[in-house]
Amino acid sequence: MSRLVVALGNPGSKYTSTRHNAGWLVLDHLQKKISLNWKNKFKGEYADLSINGDKVIFLKPQTFMNLSGESVVDAAQFFKIEPQNILVIHDELDLPYGTLAFKKGGGHAGHNGLRSIGELMGSLEFMRMRIGIGRPDRGSVSSWVLSPFSTDESAVFETYMDLCCEGLNTYLNNGFEKAASLFSKKNIGV
Repeated sequence: MSRLVVALGNPGSKYTSTRHNAGWLVLDHLQKKISLNWKNKFKGEYADLSINGDKVIFLKPQTFMNLSGESVVDAAQFFKIEPQNILVIHDELDLPYGTLAFKKGGGHAGHNGLRSIGELMGSLEFMRMRIGIGRPDRGSVSSWVLSPFSTDESAVFETYMDLCCEGLNTYLNNGFEKAASLFSKKNIGV
């Protein structure tokens, strides 16, 4: 069986360390632990790995967030992967910073990356790994997601990324149900 792990983010150096790039930051952190050989294709960067006999394709769409679906659909069609075998790693406003959660299906809750994937795939029934970034106390949501992490958030960032990689590794090696049961709104304690 083949699985697709999609990490959402925006290309360009000005977005590198922003909240909206939480998905990419997880795969960047994972890269420190396992070697991934990235190639350019599917309007993105992708790498593949064999895990327990399954082919896992990691994808970082290089379109902007609101066009992420173009990259995801191209890769899913090429590798013949159905929505139920896709995990999307994304920033989540409805979870506090430092919180990780897994979810199957659901709406897009205003997230433009999820909206794009759902519209172009014709389904929102993919799995999600939700990286909590919290909501702003004031100001616009778009300014919040496109801003860098605060000093306090940055102080525990490595610990947060370790938790995310632990959750992702559990999903990759033991499946969605196990990851969801162990990391149901798990928080690093901030």
